[in-house]
Amino acid sequence: MRVILQSPASVVRSTLQDGVQLVSIHNPPVNALGAAVRQGLMAAIAQAEADAHVKAVLIVGDGRAFIAGADIREFGKPPVAPALPEVCQRIESCSKPVVAAIHGAALGGGLEVALSAHYRLALPSAQLGLPEVLLGLLPGSGGTQRAPRLMGVKAATELMLSGKHLNAQAALAAGLVDVVVEGDDPVAAGLAYVRELLARQAPVRPTSAQAGRLADKAAAQAELDVLRADTAKAARGLFSPLKIIDCVQAALDLPFDQGMQFERAQFLACLESPQRAGLIHAFFAEREVAKVPEAKAAVPRPITSIAVIGGGTMGAGITVSALDAGLPVTMIERDAESIARGRAHVEKVYDALVAKGRMAPEAKAATMARYTGSTRYEDIGSADLVIEAVFEDIEVKKAVFRELDRGCKPGAVLATNTSYLDIDAIAAATARPQDVIGLHFFSPANIMKLLEIVVPARVSADVVATAFELAKRLKKVPVRAGVCDGFIGNRILAVYKQAADYLMEDGASPYEIDAAVRGFGYPMGPFQVTDLAGGDIGWATRKRRAATRDPKARYVEIADRICERGWFGQKTGRGFYLYPEGARVGQPDPEVQAIVDAERARKGVVPRPFSADEIMRRYMAAMVNEGAKVVAEGIALRPLDVDVTFLSGYGFPRFRGGPMKWADMQGLDKVLADIREFAQDDPLFWKPAALLEQLVAEGRNFDSLNQPA
Repeated sequence: MRVILQSPASVVRSTLQDGVQLVSIHNPPVNALGAAVRQGLMAAIAQAEADAHVKAVLIVGDGRAFIAGADIREFGKPPVAPALPEVCQRIESCSKPVVAAIHGAALGGGLEVALSAHYRLALPSAQLGLPEVLLGLLPGSGGTQRAPRLMGVKAATELMLSGKHLNAQAALAAGLVDVVVEGDDPVAAGLAYVRELLARQAPVRPTSAQAGRLADKAAAQAELDVLRADTAKAARGLFSPLKIIDCVQAALDLPFDQGMQFERAQFLACLESPQRAGLIHAFFAEREVAKVPEAKAAVPRPITSIAVIGGGTMGAGITVSALDAGLPVTMIERDAESIARGRAHVEKVYDALVAKGRMAPEAKAATMARYTGSTRYEDIGSADLVIEAVFEDIEVKKAVFRELDRGCKPGAVLATNTSYLDIDAIAAATARPQDVIGLHFFSPANIMKLLEIVVPARVSADVVATAFELAKRLKKVPVRAGVCDGFIGNRILAVYKQAADYLMEDGASPYEIDAAVRGFGYPMGPFQVTDLAGGDIGWATRKRRAATRDPKARYVEIADRICERGWFGQKTGRGFYLYPEGARVGQPDPEVQAIVDAERARKGVVPRPFSADEIMRRYMAAMVNEGAKVVAEGIALRPLDVDVTFLSGYGFPRFRGGPMKWADMQGLDKVLADIREFAQDDPLFWKPAALLEQLVAEGRNFDSLNQPA
């Protein structure tokens, strides 16, 4: 063995082994493609070309991955040569066979490096993907040109549009890799494969020189036409997905070099897109959000078993999340009939997976073996963590916590799933408030990613750390929230929903408002969401708050009139919309519009038209203004916590980065000017947040407050 590049500090190291130049990337933790890696790869290929002893080149990644993609530390910084397309071109143009041995992640630019090699081997641990679309980008180093040649138009384009990963066997079937070899040592497997190729005098095989699966151009074009039409509908205004389609079209129509030039131009256009800024912010915010003071200050308590109080929709969803994480769960209900119903709710989720072929019956049986139903609090005396998920009534919840206080072991974490209620008051019902925390799951709890971790005044730091560790095990996105009515998400929701109600009373129909919100990028509008959640839930909250409502504040009663008729949305067949015969998508209801008209007349409101733009200006201004108040009060640690809450739990369009990032991109001065304009008609509701005024006066934005917690 002869060392070629000798610096031990080098992130790319080369050794010569029996005529094979082994190029190993050492850039922990995931061998990201930073400038030093790119420079090292260029130098290694140049060395291989110049050395007559080198017969072939093997590229491997050290540690747990091949190359997991770009180095995120370089995002937003001036580019450093060489650019990755040059590196990939240099690898592919090597006159000696180049083999990539892939284990672990080969994602984004990492997969593009592998596609530039002449042969590809994968170990069973390999995960291959081109997920740039998730950051508002497209593969910019030949991925859109090489992948279709290897996989065909449909498979390659779907890989890029979805951002999903392929395992080794799927990649082999798709044509991305040439062989899958059992084992966990990429060097040994790679060297054996290279020697086999040399023994049979396998030629240099640049992907760019082959038509591959693009040879039947008519069939490829037909596939791409279908994908373009589907993407135009599904992308809903997103920038990069249709650019990916355009690049694959270039792979079909243009010589490889021209296709590469086109791809680069589209990549640079994506870089300049405001959608990219929003998606990058979302990417980083989701990584920052778990960095909270308590998690740094304390060690989590061990969690080996969980109890859930309540077997309704929410309790069942929480139970499924815990079972999926491998935890044993005991569900407590008030009687045998309720327990049977709770178990049925849990089994229904797994039965659906079995029916779809996504879970084996044996796996369902093994999962359900960790589930226990009981009506006795004595049966959860050894649980490490208990999550209460009963009816949203503070006296009911206090009664549950008094039972938990008596029956749970010392040091057990006692959590409430309340959406709005005062957790300090719930904690005070126990003799151990230091163990009480809020875990606000979103429905359906086994699907929705957001978990608001609500931190009451007297809770111990290690309980907060335990909650964040649990969120990680449950694969949730955790956001730390302070105690107030509604915490972060529902508190802000209540305000922008008021803005929507005012718009409705002033002249916009609920259907126009929903359409404007969908046009902004939400999957549903606020009145559709009301119907989905159940109008009776909001009605109960409004009645609870009625005694404390400011008598001078404007109050729209349209939703109350609808609820008084027993129209609670999808579950009753009508709400703001009609749902004939159990339909999931509602139809506008003329009787609802008549109720709206009658309420306007009763209040003496002369309706006026609203454009979609004005609807969204008011909707977003209300959201941002309340978000600023939530940050100023410390209910959210940072603006990014508000952003992640709305991205993960409320359907906020990811490409806009979250409401606070959206406001930064609009300009806080413009948002404040809107609020002041709207305040001329309703100064009580449209009162600018002091923090928003301060930031504008200082020429700063919300992002300036996103310092590590």
